[in-house]
Amino acid sequence: MEHSHHHHHHEHDHECCANGHEHHHDHHHDHDAKGRIALIAGAAVLLAGAVAIEHYCSLTTWQLLLVYLVPYLLVGHDTLKEAAEGIVSGDAFNEHFLMSVATIGALAIGFLPGAETQFPEAVFVMLFFQVGELFEGYAEGRSRQSIAHLMDIRPDIAHTADGRDVSPESVATGETIVIRPGEKVPLDGVVVKGTSALNTVALTGESAPRDVAVGDEVISGCVNLSGVIEVRTTKAFGESTVSKIIDLVEHASEHKSKSETFITRFARIYTPAVVVAAIALAVVPTLLGGSLATWLYRALMFLVVSCPCALVLSVPLTFFGGIGGASRRGILIKGANYIDLLAKVGTVVFDKTGTLTHGRFEVEAVHHGSCEKTGSEAERELLHLAAHVEHFSTHPIGAALRDAFPDEATDGCEVTDVTEVAGQGIRARVGNKTVCVGNTRMMDAVGAQWHDCSHTGTIIHVAVDGCYAGHIVISDQVKADGPAAIARLRQLGIADTVMLTGDRQEVAASVASQLGIKEFHAELLPADKVRFIDEHSAPNTQHPAPIAFVGDGINDAPVLARADVGIAMGGLGSDAAIEAADVVLMDDQPSKVALAVSIARRTLAIARQNVAFAIGVKVAVLLLAALGLATMWFAVFADVGVTVLCVLNAMRALRTHGF
Repeated sequence: MEHSHHHHHHEHDHECCANGHEHHHDHHHDHDAKGRIALIAGAAVLLAGAVAIEHYCSLTTWQLLLVYLVPYLLVGHDTLKEAAEGIVSGDAFNEHFLMSVATIGALAIGFLPGAETQFPEAVFVMLFFQVGELFEGYAEGRSRQSIAHLMDIRPDIAHTADGRDVSPESVATGETIVIRPGEKVPLDGVVVKGTSALNTVALTGESAPRDVAVGDEVISGCVNLSGVIEVRTTKAFGESTVSKIIDLVEHASEHKSKSETFITRFARIYTPAVVVAAIALAVVPTLLGGSLATWLYRALMFLVVSCPCALVLSVPLTFFGGIGGASRRGILIKGANYIDLLAKVGTVVFDKTGTLTHGRFEVEAVHHGSCEKTGSEAERELLHLAAHVEHFSTHPIGAALRDAFPDEATDGCEVTDVTEVAGQGIRARVGNKTVCVGNTRMMDAVGAQWHDCSHTGTIIHVAVDGCYAGHIVISDQVKADGPAAIARLRQLGIADTVMLTGDRQEVAASVASQLGIKEFHAELLPADKVRFIDEHSAPNTQHPAPIAFVGDGINDAPVLARADVGIAMGGLGSDAAIEAADVVLMDDQPSKVALAVSIARRTLAIARQNVAFAIGVKVAVLLLAALGLATMWFAVFADVGVTVLCVLNAMRALRTHGF
């Protein structure tokens, strides 16, 4: 008991450390944002100063240019740099390029014979763009590369047979190691001495502990629950299951096709179109005998007008609103591109244990084959006896039996001679009866005539004085909102729901039928789950709709990282899963998956409205500009007006109570 307490304490420490790590990271991120805000504010003040200087001092055009270049370069140096890098790397048509051409054009106009100077507009447009970038940077959130939390399953120490404590890396294949109760299995191997139960939830997600005896294989990353075992290692640490899983996660994000943000995709089509149109506007009328200055001015103005301020600002803001609105409902979305993906998800794959089910045992049914009593009295008695016998057990099954009969500790029955029979169960004297609680092997050993039942789950048999008293069915319970979650996804038009699990086939079948899931795959190891996602993800199928995976345990971390959208249960889920996921559901309700999808779809719809509106107004102003009816300031203000309306529309994404 002492030992398990210590173990728990250790995990608690780890938790604090993890939170500290995150806190530190956010702080750094804030610092970056603060710098950018200061930059924008500074440039705005300088711009105001430059306008005043232009108004009160009579400077030549060159001197004026130098005055305006100060705020321009201050606020625009990043954008110009990105544009230059884009041209060098052959990806010229990004939004940075468009902004740079438009603003440099506006600065250059003043030097054309007979044209007005347009310096303030150039700086103003760039300033606006930076504000948009600020929101975008803020909405993107921090990256999820750090998987320090996987250290939870990485065993720190191995005890050799001669009593030395060494690091798992230094143990050679074929050496014997000792594993005490409460410790993690450091390396894969075969049991050579002792018996125990292993908790494999971290690796397989299987809810029932696995009993091991001499000759059985054990895999690293499991937690040894009850007995001391000696294991002959069969693999070196680098080859062991645990380090393979850690490796899978570290490299999973490399395979993931980065979904581009909405704006980048848009700029790729929009920019070349605008640049070509502007060149045509300058060249064609001039060739037809127009004045070069007039048409060049119009062409440059065309570029400035076409500058998509409203979009650059309102689209990220819309996504930011969606992310904010979702987080109020306990859904954390780690970046704007995941909203894009969520809205288009075609298949949702669920892990079973801890995601669709609670991941903890409960007594489901009690059947008595009682020698004398009948009815509910006998069922109560059966639970009562079983709870007494399991009073000191550290096994999850024991805990479930105790939970089912909570007042066993205070009812004064005398429990003596508690003995654990390895691989069979527990025997004890309760009052003056000998009660055996265990599996069928134990019933055979005391000669009790046991019988099975139709329930799926772990069946615990009970015999009193060698006479069969009945059995108790213990199983992992399906979450209350599970069936609703699947139904809601169907309503949203996502008919493909799949369940994957490391658990036994019959358990999986029973859960799938309770939830109404048609397709399921059981008895999978983490690598099999990754393979399933690989085979079904976008590049490898006819349907390029993104695939979402919903899971919780450490074993799901590689799958979460590999799926197009990884959704983790955050309340009980492991740190590793939360790090690897793109979306985290804070309250462990599977029905939140459907909510996340509907929030994402609505957010995307608002973004599309903004794009349509902004481009509509743009086109109108561009036509006026091409005809020479609009001045630069008219263009800038049309842009500002559109931006304000788009931003107000974007704010609607924050409201989610309509769902």
